[in-house]
Amino acid sequence: MATADDPPATVTPKSTAPVAETPKPTPKPTPAPAKPAATPAGKAGAASAGVTPPINKMRRRLIWSGVWGFIAANFFMFLRFFFPRVLFEPNTVHNIGYASDFDIGVNEKFKQAYRIWVVKEPPRLFCIFARCTHLGCTPDWKPAENKFKCPCHGSGYTPEGINFEGPAPRPMDRAHIEKDAQGQIIVDTSRLYSWFKSQGGPDNFEDPGAFITI
Repeated sequence: MATADDPPATVTPKSTAPVAETPKPTPKPTPAPAKPAATPAGKAGAASAGVTPPINKMRRRLIWSGVWGFIAANFFMFLRFFFPRVLFEPNTVHNIGYASDFDIGVNEKFKQAYRIWVVKEPPRLFCIFARCTHLGCTPDWKPAENKFKCPCHGSGYTPEGINFEGPAPRPMDRAHIEKDAQGQIIVDTSRLYSWFKSQGGPDNFEDPGAFITI
């Protein structure tokens, strides 16, 4: 019990300031569990669920390349019908100069170029087409023997191209020959004159164009 001699008790006033609240820790998010890898069955399921698979651009490009290539090939084949094949044959008409350019006898100057021998036997000049009448080989002129000799099967011809030995059935043909306005000799190897003497046929060596008069 307090007495009168005791000092008065000191009363501590209560603080009215608000007390600050301690912040609560923010909870960390829990990581989601990893999804298992998709299996072929899972892919099939995704496709059946309406999921569009990625487009294979390389495969599409190859397919279109093949389609356009096929169309282009057929287009060029169609155009080919408008350009028929043409065979370009060598020229058969040749200018061999003047009659005075040749000596008497057989001249081989144009054998390689035009496949002819120029034969000058006054009063005529004619051109023998250098083709054996047996199988079409090119005979050789043998000046020492004064005859043509076929190297294939041995057919022999006189300087006038008349066959006399071997399997050749008839004389060699003669090319068409004429003079132009200047007096030069023009030979046409597409026009030939023949003599089927063994068959009793006509002698075309006497026809106009089979020789010229000099």
